[in-house]
Amino acid sequence: MFSRDTWFEIFSTIGKNKLRTFLSGFTVALGIFIFIVLFGFGNGLKNQFKEFFLDDATNVLTIFPSKTSKPYKGFKSNRQIEFKNDDLKDLKKNFKFFLENISPRITRYAQSSYKLESNNYRTVGVSPSYIYFEKHVLMKGRYINNDDVTSKKKYAVIGRLVAQDLFGADVDPIGEYINIDSSNFKIIGIFKDSGGDNEERVIVMPYTTRQLLEKSNDKINQILVSFRPELGYLGAVAFEDKIRNFFEVKKSIDPTDPRGIFIRNVAKDLKNNQTFSSVLQYIVTFVGLGTLLAGIIGISNIMVFVVKERTKELGVRKALGASPKAIVGTILLESIFITTLFGYIGMIFGVILLNNMGSSLTEDYFIKNPYVDTYTAIFSTIILIIFGAIAGYIPAKRASKISPIEAMRDE
Repeated sequence: MFSRDTWFEIFSTIGKNKLRTFLSGFTVALGIFIFIVLFGFGNGLKNQFKEFFLDDATNVLTIFPSKTSKPYKGFKSNRQIEFKNDDLKDLKKNFKFFLENISPRITRYAQSSYKLESNNYRTVGVSPSYIYFEKHVLMKGRYINNDDVTSKKKYAVIGRLVAQDLFGADVDPIGEYINIDSSNFKIIGIFKDSGGDNEERVIVMPYTTRQLLEKSNDKINQILVSFRPELGYLGAVAFEDKIRNFFEVKKSIDPTDPRGIFIRNVAKDLKNNQTFSSVLQYIVTFVGLGTLLAGIIGISNIMVFVVKERTKELGVRKALGASPKAIVGTILLESIFITTLFGYIGMIFGVILLNNMGSSLTEDYFIKNPYVDTYTAIFSTIILIIFGAIAGYIPAKRASKISPIEAMRDE
């Protein structure tokens, strides 16, 4: 237990050496400040990647037909592969174990109007399961259902901004009719989407109705399927391979043809980007640790100089009866006090900066809500304090072993 006199001596020494104390503390504060900020930016990058992918469902495969690049079984190369309604039935029949949801998607841009208001919107012909894939949230009314698909009804569910553009604030769109490419559609629902403005300027209709408008064909642009989440990443990859093999056989595509069928596996994309964002955070954390190490080295160098400067003083104290333990304890306590005080100052300023900069970094730097958890902030500061103590202990221990006569002769 250190006495009151010891603390009085410490504050007296600090008061006599304000610049030295400030430089020591500034080195510590800067090191922990930069570490906190960089670590928080790393977390912000992970948040941005996570939000980008989790806006839609992540256990999803999107299957795109394309042109073949190789001849196969009497078919020439450059053949356009097409999806049709029977492909949906075959997928449901052959992949019951894997499948959770399935929806076609027929995308068209169409001029849409209500009275004097008009605009060009993206329309999607889909099944009722599409609400799962896009995570649409109904604000009013209902989504399309199986009866709408079977009956080919001219019903539409519109995005929040479509309702805002065409109807304004005074008209309730539910039950009203809009004209889409010269056909009247009844509004049955309004949805919102966290994906941004483009995702809320969309008109959803039954895919069979879209096909009806296109001379009653049964063609489909894309097929979206979701697999059971318990399959995990490896199950998602296996499911993707099975889907690819299924269509290669059904559509007579050379198994070695890299084209013909494209499959976007969101689970695979998510894993790759999570790995990428984790690597980025490791790099940022490594740089932050380097800065922290620089602060440790800085405080070590300063403490060596401080002890060297006080060699004569320490010699006088030993001559007056101070024990080596008392000398080491005083210097060690001073080092810990300075490191702790400025370390937590640096930590607090780092956290404050992250909190204030959070929203301004998202658009330009893809860093969303940067943060550092309390455990990491406190732990890193404690590490710096420990090394600050070591930085003071080593030179103090060495100085305590010098005899009073040698200390008095020191220049």
